Formats: sequence, C-alpha cells, structure tokens
Amino acid sequence: MTKMITCIAIDDEKRALETFQKMADRYFPTRLKVIGLASSVRDGAKLIKEVNPDVVFLDIEMPVENGFKLFEYFEEITFVVVFLTAYKHYAIDAIRYSAFDYLLKPLDVEDLGRVVNRFEKNHPGNQQTERIHTLLSNINAASEIQNKIALPTLSGYRMERIDNIVYCQADENYTQIYTSSGESILVSRTLKAVEELLPAAYFYRIHKSYLVNLNFVKEYTRAEGHHIHLDNGVKLEVATRRQDEFMKLLTHRKT
Repeated sequence: MTKMITCIAIDDEKRALETFQKMADRYFPTRLKVIGLASSVRDGAKLIKEVNPDVVFLDIEMPVENGFKLFEYFEEITFVVVFLTAYKHYAIDAIRYSAFDYLLKPLDVEDLGRVVNRFEKNHPGNQQTERIHTLLSNINAASEIQNKIALPTLSGYRMERIDNIVYCQADENYTQIYTSSGESILVSRTLKAVEELLPAAYFYRIHKSYLVNLNFVKEYTRAEGHHIHLDNGVKLEVATRRQDEFMKLLTHRKT
C-alpha cells in the first residue's frame, strides 16, 4: 500500500486554505493527508519545522513576505514545494523547470490529482535545496528583466529600473523622469503615455502634471494646500479631485 503523502498549505487567504483542506479530504482521503495550515510565511516556516511534511503547497503572492521568502528560514530544504499562484506570468517558466510543480488558482481537483500522481510515481528525492536555489536564481534573473523599462528618448531608448523612478513630470508633449540618483531623463512621450507603461500598483497620478512612485513618498501634508514631500526633498501639489483617493491609497496600501 502506498504511503500517504503528508502536506501543509501556506496561503494568506482563509477561504483558499479551507478549499484546499476540503478538496484533499474529499478526493484524496487515502493519499493526501493535510497535517497543518498557515496564513503567513513566518507561521508556515514554524509549522514545517514542527511537523516535517513531505510536500508544502505554497502561495506566491502574499503580503509582508511573498512565498519565495520561505526558503530564507531554512539551511536545508527537505520538503517538496508545489507553488500556488493566481497569475500565469513570467515566473511560471522558472517554477516549472526548477521546482517540483505549481498549481494555478482557483484550485482544480484534476490538477491537484496530477500533482499527487506525479509525487507517488516519481518522488524527487533529496535534491530540494539545490533545486530551490536554482529556482531563486531564475526568478531573480527574470525579475531583473521585468523590473526595467525602455524609455523612448530623443536619441533612442534608455533602459531604466522601474524602482529607480521617483516621479514623472509633464512637459507639454514630453515627460521629465526624475530618478533616485538625481538624474533627469527627457522622454518623448506624454505623461499619460508614460503612466500606461508603469505599474499602477506603485505609481499614482496626483496631479495632471505629476505621476509619483508611492515608495518614495515621505510625507503628505494638508497645511497650506495639499502637498507631498518625496525622499529626495521635492515637494509636489496634490490636485483637489485626487486628494480623497490618494489618502485612501496611502492608508490602505499593502507593501
């Protein structure tokens, strides 16, 4: 008789954990045993050390620490990792080649069955640490590409890291982009066009003339009009119609 696979699931969404537990209990009662659930990477690492599961089903997109941070808690990785993600983006290829497997959310019982079958037929053995290190190297390399943007200039294109962009300022049909190194780059696109190129999760249009990287906002003040102060000392006006939405964004934003 095949030994039951012990597993835990780590996911910040309570409903996702409940769904996983019910699916395992209902469809794989003699093959997959859920021995723990955790809602954060920190709690998940603690749980793994306590129960030593065969497999960890790990959500990637979580607040505070994403799923990849789990491996920083271990010198040796003795468990098999199956990643859970709602997004089929660039990281999936890196995961497919370096981790045991991944599942797209919402979970599908046939996909989970495929993972269980694969584990039973081909247990990956004791090479998990090497596989995960390879995975993290691949993820970092992919992230490096994804984190850069090609900015059209008067002479060609300038590759710039997105997280180096502090704010953008409209300049008629052009845009001035100010970086954390103090540089100014003249881009041959309108501010609206630049806004469409940059991730909305980090950049916000506070004014018809300004698009700011929220990671560089140091202070928001309502004295003598509404303004923000950036880490580089620059002070920018927040348009009246943007003030309420901007305040909600700052106070409810997950980092």
